[in-house]
Amino acid sequence: MSDTSLGTDMSDQTHPDDYILEEQVGYILRVASQRHASIFQAQSPDGLTPRQFSVLVRVAQVGSCSQNHLGRLTAMDVATIKGVVDRLKRKDLLALESDPQDKRRTIIRLTAAAQAMIAQLHDIGHRISEETLRPLSPSEQVTFVRLLRKMT
Repeated sequence: MSDTSLGTDMSDQTHPDDYILEEQVGYILRVASQRHASIFQAQSPDGLTPRQFSVLVRVAQVGSCSQNHLGRLTAMDVATIKGVVDRLKRKDLLALESDPQDKRRTIIRLTAAAQAMIAQLHDIGHRISEETLRPLSPSEQVTFVRLLRKMT
């Protein structure tokens, strides 16, 4: 099958393919995400991952909650939130209890060790965000975050 049979005649093209990887939104988002992950990893306490960080901060914000609800609040699927909760439990940062109203449901709460580190996590989170956004001017930072929220 020739290029002509596909409806394109490559010999008639006077310019090269205009697809440039470095200009594609997915590529740019991935590179920016890798930069942010590197910044996060350098500053995160106790080797917390971004997902673990999010879970601890969210439970501190909303209080004890079910694992299913916590998954929705942190944009994680059922399998992912279970793994994150299990790892935080092994680090003695989360405690799991049976729901008194529904024994099939597990309630997740922060341990005293996790509660003691929440203020530090908030401070670190601010610093990570500031460093991630540092290449942008203050007005660009506001616009960038607004546009990312619009996409999600």
